[in-house]
Amino acid sequence: MKTDVILPVIISFALCAALCPIIIPFLRRLKFGQPIRSDGPQTHLKKSGIPTMGGLCFLLSMTGASLLYIKEYPRIVPILFVSLGFALIGFLDDYIKVVMKNSKGLLPLQKMAGQCLITAIFAFYLLNYSDVGTEAILPFTGGKTIELGPFFLPVFFFIMLGTVNGANFTDGLDGLASSVTLLIAVFLTMVALGMKAGISPITGAVVGSLMGFLMFNVYPAKIFMGDTGSLALGGFVAATAYMLNLPLFLPMIAMIYMVEILSVVIQVTYFKKTGGKRIFKMAPIHHHFELCGWSETRVVAIFSIVTAVLCMIAYLAL
Repeated sequence: MKTDVILPVIISFALCAALCPIIIPFLRRLKFGQPIRSDGPQTHLKKSGIPTMGGLCFLLSMTGASLLYIKEYPRIVPILFVSLGFALIGFLDDYIKVVMKNSKGLLPLQKMAGQCLITAIFAFYLLNYSDVGTEAILPFTGGKTIELGPFFLPVFFFIMLGTVNGANFTDGLDGLASSVTLLIAVFLTMVALGMKAGISPITGAVVGSLMGFLMFNVYPAKIFMGDTGSLALGGFVAATAYMLNLPLFLPMIAMIYMVEILSVVIQVTYFKKTGGKRIFKMAPIHHHFELCGWSETRVVAIFSIVTAVLCMIAYLAL
């Protein structure tokens, strides 16, 4: 059992650590550089041209390691499907922005339609072909569950789409989304092991691949994950939480995702209601802290520490 977690971590780490030095110069030659917001922090302008779509590195690594275990662990398949499905949407968005030089990427309606399709397929699987059911474990109740019944689908879509887009908004600083999601993946791996849920190889593979990716994504980053990576990570976290009946734990373990997306919603709503006034200096909120004088590394460190503490609290809440 231990080898079915440790080996995927080691294999995916080794694959990602080996792939990044190959893919980074390849993306540079193709001029797949990250477009930088002109209205963003001025310190970010120097990042223009750094290769994006680097999520391919850890996606290939986690997929390769996971495929070795699919026969013995078939419950890996739906998580892999959701992760790669959202990755495809992100890839199309990145491709339009970077390769076709269209800064808008996919239209919001197109992106949302794709996300809803992947979510609907996953919901159909859960309701018809899995033993997951429509129950969710309540935190701090010793494992007691609540039956969501008719509320399952609206709650499911809200949590899935919120988590995916929250992860997307979190990807704005060197190593931020990678570090936060790595800690969440460690928590999910520990829970999957304790529950003997049959998904620990893929959660371990995500841990290993993100460790490998972080070697090149920490400040100063040599590669960015792009929407290809951030949407995939959000899909992985949400799908894994559902496979473990832990959707109600996501506000704890993925609170950074939630705060990031809420900061954008609050900022945009307040801006429209007040005719141009802002609550934050800039949204998502990690940029607000930057403009308050925090360094990138400090923001990443504090957001990661908060996530680590919340994951420990969530583990106690099981």
